Amino acid sequence: MTNSTCVLQPSLATTVALPIIYSLLFTTGSFGNALAACVFLRQIPTRRTQYIYLVNLVTANLLICSAMPFLAAYFANGHNWTYESGICKISYHLGTTITHVCMYVTILILCTIALSQYATLKKNNDAQYSQAVKENFSKRVLKKFRQPKFAKYFSIFIWLIVMCITVATITYDAQARSEEAFYTCYNKRVEAGEFTAKIAASFVTACFFLLFVTVLLSYYSLTRHLSKIQKNTCIGQKHLIYRTVKRNILVIQIILTVCFLPYHVFRPIFYALLLDGDCSRLNYLVEIKNFLACLAVSRSSVDPAITLLLDRTLKKSLYDLFKKSTP
Repeated sequence: MTNSTCVLQPSLATTVALPIIYSLLFTTGSFGNALAACVFLRQIPTRRTQYIYLVNLVTANLLICSAMPFLAAYFANGHNWTYESGICKISYHLGTTITHVCMYVTILILCTIALSQYATLKKNNDAQYSQAVKENFSKRVLKKFRQPKFAKYFSIFIWLIVMCITVATITYDAQARSEEAFYTCYNKRVEAGEFTAKIAASFVTACFFLLFVTVLLSYYSLTRHLSKIQKNTCIGQKHLIYRTVKRNILVIQIILTVCFLPYHVFRPIFYALLLDGDCSRLNYLVEIKNFLACLAVSRSSVDPAITLLLDRTLKKSLYDLFKKSTP
C-alpha cells in the first residue's frame, strides 16, 4: 500500500484524549481571557504601547478558544463523518483556520512585546550613558516598537498578513482535495496537507526560528548588560527596570520554547518521514503532530496568568476590580 492510499486509523488518544483536552482548555481559556478582556476594557488606558499588544494577544486567545469546540468535535467524530459533509467542512476548516491564524499572530505579538520592552530599555540606557548616541538603522527600528501609533498599525498588519497566508493556503488545499473523492473527514491528505500547505508550513517555520533567535539574542544582550551593571555598581531602584524587563523577556522565551518550539521542530521531521511511504508509521506521526499542535494551542488558556507577569498595571487593575466587587 502506497502512502497516498494509506487509511488513518485514529486511536483513543485522538478520539478521546484530544477532545477532552480541548474541552478543558476551552473552559479555562474562555473564562481567563474573558476576565482579562474585561479588565482591559474597563480599567487600563489605551495609550500605552504594551497595552495595545496585550489587547491583540487576548483577542487572539479568545478566538483560539472559540475554535476549540470545533477541533474537539473533529477529533472525536471526524473518522465517522464523510469529507463532503457540511459538519466536516465547518469543524475542520473553520477550526483549523482560526487556530493557525491566531497561533502565528500570537507568536508575532509575543516577539513584538519582547522587542518593545528591549527598545524601551535601550532608549533609557542610551540617554543615561551617552548623550550623543547617533541613531543608526537598528535604533530607529527599535524606536518604532515603543510608539503607540506604530503598535496599532503593526498589529493590524500582522493580522492581515497572517490571515491572507493562512486563508489562501487552506482554500487552495481544499480546492485541490475536491478533485479527489474521500470517504472520511479525518484522512491522510487532510492531516498531511497539500503541496501549498507544505510550502507555507516551511515558510512560517523558518519565520518562527528567526523570531525565536531574535528574542533569545535580546535576552542574552540584557543579561550581559545587567551583569556589567552588577559588577560596576550596586543595583538600586533605578536599575530594577532591567530585572523586570529581563524577567518579562524570559517569560516570553519560555513560552516560545515550551509551547511552540516542539511543534515547529517536529513539523519538518513530519514531512520528511512522510516521504518514506511507511503506512504503519503514518498514524503515529499524525497523532504526534496533533498533540504538539494542541500543546501550542494550550498556551492561550494559561495566557491570562502570563499576562499578569508581563504587566504590573494589569495586575493592580485586576486586584481593584475584585476589591470593588467584594461587599
